[in-house]
Amino acid sequence: MRYEIIGPMAERFDEVLTPEALEFLVTLDSEFAARRVALLDTRRARRDRYATGQFPDFLPETAGIRADPTWQVAPPAPGLKDRRVEITGPPDRKMTINALNSGAKVWLADFEDATAPTWHNVIRGQLNLIDALDRRIDFTDPRGKRYALGEDLATIVVRPRGWHLVEKGIVVDGRPISASLVDFGLYLFHCARRQLAAGAGPYFYLPKLEGHREARLWNDIFVFAQHYLRLPQGTIRATTLIETITAAFEMEEILYELREHSAGLNAGRWDYIFSIIKNFGQWPDFVLPDRAEVTMTVPFMRAYTELLVRTCHRRGAHAIGGMAAFVPSRDPQVNETALARVRADKQREAGDGFDGSWVAHPGLVDTCREVFDAVLGERPHQIDRRRDDVTVAAADLLSVDKTPGQVTEAGLRSNIAVALRYIDAWLGGAGAVALWNLMEDAATAEIARCQVWQWLHHATPLAGGGCVREELVRSMLTEELATLTEGREGAERERAEQAARIVEETALGEDLPSFFTTPAYARHLGPRRKDAGAAR
Repeated sequence: MRYEIIGPMAERFDEVLTPEALEFLVTLDSEFAARRVALLDTRRARRDRYATGQFPDFLPETAGIRADPTWQVAPPAPGLKDRRVEITGPPDRKMTINALNSGAKVWLADFEDATAPTWHNVIRGQLNLIDALDRRIDFTDPRGKRYALGEDLATIVVRPRGWHLVEKGIVVDGRPISASLVDFGLYLFHCARRQLAAGAGPYFYLPKLEGHREARLWNDIFVFAQHYLRLPQGTIRATTLIETITAAFEMEEILYELREHSAGLNAGRWDYIFSIIKNFGQWPDFVLPDRAEVTMTVPFMRAYTELLVRTCHRRGAHAIGGMAAFVPSRDPQVNETALARVRADKQREAGDGFDGSWVAHPGLVDTCREVFDAVLGERPHQIDRRRDDVTVAAADLLSVDKTPGQVTEAGLRSNIAVALRYIDAWLGGAGAVALWNLMEDAATAEIARCQVWQWLHHATPLAGGGCVREELVRSMLTEELATLTEGREGAERERAEQAARIVEETALGEDLPSFFTTPAYARHLGPRRKDAGAAR
């Protein structure tokens, strides 16, 4: 097979894009590309069924796996036994240092929702991970402040991009390669033995899986890759994000498929809400109120998280809680109010049996750790807490109509403002953006634009009178764009206008696109052939 590097070669990129690493990627592509495409076709067919009212349920054909009490996942791997605080963020140079130094037990180096997938971000992120493991990474900001690694570092866990995305910077036989395989393959090739030498291993978070067959594909890739690189089977460990409604019905099966390589499940709350709207948004019973009111305590979210803990602990796996997205402010009163909410959220998770949780900012690590310390003490986790008291039926996972709250004009404007500003930043190369003291990523931007579509599709009544109409949405988008472009000129202004067009196309059309990132990447971020670096 012939491959070509379309992305431009920059300083030290040749350390990542070695002939041997590229041959590994091409081999992975040759073995698994067709199965990936077939599974994406299955996703589309499943969504078409939902459009006809055929809602998901627990699978009868895998009832034997769920009923069998004997099987367990592999015991926790080195560096993944105690996961009471995990911090997430993009693998840029400053975040790499801050996250590893943060005091969290685990750093999720996120090539997915927190990274705008520019060619530079993708390859530079891999370099930063290599440099971090070699302890040769530092960073000096424009003010002259220097950042360097300390002694007690978090365990690195890499989140590759989802199955639905491609990497246009590398083409195989004329077609872009799977972004998942690029992120996974480059990290495993360069860092597996570095991690083993450091007393840990090559660990991953698997995003946006929609069922156990997708988990089986990952497991087969792990087996193949370990054999190819002469790593012992079971060296790779992966935590699966349960962030789609379809995966929620197949949690046990996902653990079963990955059991030799499984490190547990995570409650990916934002993508989960996005998945609900994306799959069922055309049905009036699934209209959700303002995003701020869709908390983890509403019935359908409560069912999902309790089932996740029960499933994990029954199988000897870690259950990791959802994201705390608050970004500390300079206003002490804002911080006091927000940290009280973060603390309450983490207390709920620890009380429910979660073994750890996520934060988006180093300033939240202490709060999260204090809560889990109070419950765990010296224990590394609470997997022995089985939660056999939990019983969740299909109707509980789909009880979206029991969500209290209203749709307000302020909520509509907030969604438009967040979607516009996030996409603008994403087009500029930033994948994690602090907006109004919240860390927004692709998942939260997806909720924002999907809610706009859903409310518009149903002409949803507004709490203060009237309803969501296209004229109102367009008026708000025009106003928010005017605010965003104030003082901007040239390319900066054009970028904001492109962001507004993407919001229009993905939130105001007759149909709801599955992702805004897929067409936006194809049109705006992916390398072009004129940038080609090398061919073989």
